[in-house]
Amino acid sequence: MSEGSALPVSRSSLESGSSGAIENARHLFEIPEDVVYLNCANMAPQLRSVTEAGIAAVRTKSSPWTLRAEDWCSGAEELRAVAAQLLGVETDGIALVPAVSYGIAVAAANLPVSAGQTIVVLDQEFPSNVYAWRVLARKSGAAVVTVRRSSGGWTEALEQSITARTAIVAAPQCHWTDGSRVDLERVAARARAVGAALVVDASQSLGACALNLARVQPDFLVAVGYKWLLGPYGLGYLYVAPKWRRTGMPLEQSWLTRSGSENFARLVDHTDEYRPGARRFDMGEFPQFVLVPIATATLRQLTSWGMENIQASRALLTERIAESAGIAGYDVLPVAQRCPHMIGLRSRKGIASTLADRLRASRIYVSVRGDSIRVAPHLYNSAHDIEKLFDVLRFENGA
Repeated sequence: MSEGSALPVSRSSLESGSSGAIENARHLFEIPEDVVYLNCANMAPQLRSVTEAGIAAVRTKSSPWTLRAEDWCSGAEELRAVAAQLLGVETDGIALVPAVSYGIAVAAANLPVSAGQTIVVLDQEFPSNVYAWRVLARKSGAAVVTVRRSSGGWTEALEQSITARTAIVAAPQCHWTDGSRVDLERVAARARAVGAALVVDASQSLGACALNLARVQPDFLVAVGYKWLLGPYGLGYLYVAPKWRRTGMPLEQSWLTRSGSENFARLVDHTDEYRPGARRFDMGEFPQFVLVPIATATLRQLTSWGMENIQASRALLTERIAESAGIAGYDVLPVAQRCPHMIGLRSRKGIASTLADRLRASRIYVSVRGDSIRVAPHLYNSAHDIEKLFDVLRFENGA
């Protein structure tokens, strides 16, 4: 199989009426037969084709004399284009970044906020989407408003917390601890109504859930590549709205982000002009000769599968998890309040101290986040994996 080529797509009906579902794809991943890996929200396992792409990239990097000047940007531009296709946006809207904290820092450095205004975040949000806003609030005299989930869910609570004083709303598509859903279209409409900016950390949904950016229209959206995008650690994606591409200030002043940087012979001719679009926000050393081919291979596979099909397939499995949870004495959120690709289980007796060791001994991998057992399946999981998980959970819960 050639480097970066998409794997064949095989769609079948996992359950009656699930015509958009994708057939179990475990054979395409590097997962031992006895491992039940339900922890994609932590880090994705690797596609076999991606391992091949990575080995080929390492071998190419071992011979730097074969690299031409144009090769420094061509791979990154291919990746940028594939990422844009996956998001349904123009290529000029994508910057390559090393982490969510980097993308959030870009947003915090460019969005205006004044004393007396508010920055709205979720309760128990992932730290990368909190710390930068705390620093910005201290510098500007603004206040961070932490929103707790109401009985009606995150969306309703967020809408009520966005006021005329709100400058920035920082929200995910789903909460990282349990997959609880945020309706970004509704939140975005409320933010626009009061003139607030919207910043989205899509790390726990991009690649597994459909997202219509044309409707959401965030100012900035960032996601890591190593979770639901199935890619390498250390390379993520930042979407930048058109208004910030023209005037925004990047965190770094890299020579590679300046106009004409592909002409190495003329780098002595310094310029204040940036490369077009969101490229001004690229991290330093963005060509990433090893990581970029790996990431390109993963995004091409996701594009081939299609977000709607991935989402439909995972929804079948998380619904099965929800049904099994109730029988085993665990609570889950109503289906309207959760995203279809991962789910949080809360024991009515609390999480047993022995649970982690028992799961590990059975080679079953999930995460405990807060008071939630987070179960995050992907296309390599099956109903059999869920049965093995609940064999342990029922025992621990005395069910």
